[in-house]
Amino acid sequence: MNNIHNLTIIILTYRTEEKILINCLDSIDSQANVLIVENSNNNEFKKKIENKYPDLNVVLSGKNLGYGAGNNFGLKIVKTKYALILNPDATLHSNALENFLKAQKKIQEFAILAPYIQEDKDRSKANQFENSSPIKVENVKGFAMFLNLSEFRDVGFFDENFFFYFEEIDLCKRLINHGKKIYLIPE
Repeated sequence: MNNIHNLTIIILTYRTEEKILINCLDSIDSQANVLIVENSNNNEFKKKIENKYPDLNVVLSGKNLGYGAGNNFGLKIVKTKYALILNPDATLHSNALENFLKAQKKIQEFAILAPYIQEDKDRSKANQFENSSPIKVENVKGFAMFLNLSEFRDVGFFDENFFFYFEEIDLCKRLINHGKKIYLIPE
């Protein structure tokens, strides 16, 4: 898969059920860089996951930092051009990473790409996806966000004053206010 080495997948966990996390990890291409940020100091969890998946890295934040600060903790470690914030209860379709990487080649100037999910009840958006082209939006859901890290230099990442809700909405608003672009990807 082209450019997969330019991507790090960050999965933030906090006392996540092992079965749920394993479903997520098993859905990810084995060539992908994966970083799990465990929002605790649970060294037993770290050892268990790294033993089962020797190619991924688990870092311990030391305490429950919340969604925004926990993801920021991981984003500060990332050395790749792109990062995919992925919730541990999400699973990727077999071609999801490939579709994100194809979309980033087409669009190039973007801050966030996110999947369009079927549950979205907004009919006007659904109609815009008939041609399968990415569509510019003002915000996305935080369960899966493909970030072009160079676009965050002026804006920063998540506001750590938010602990568990509205972090992605705030981040999207700040990006839009700085003229950055956010897209939903129908594939």
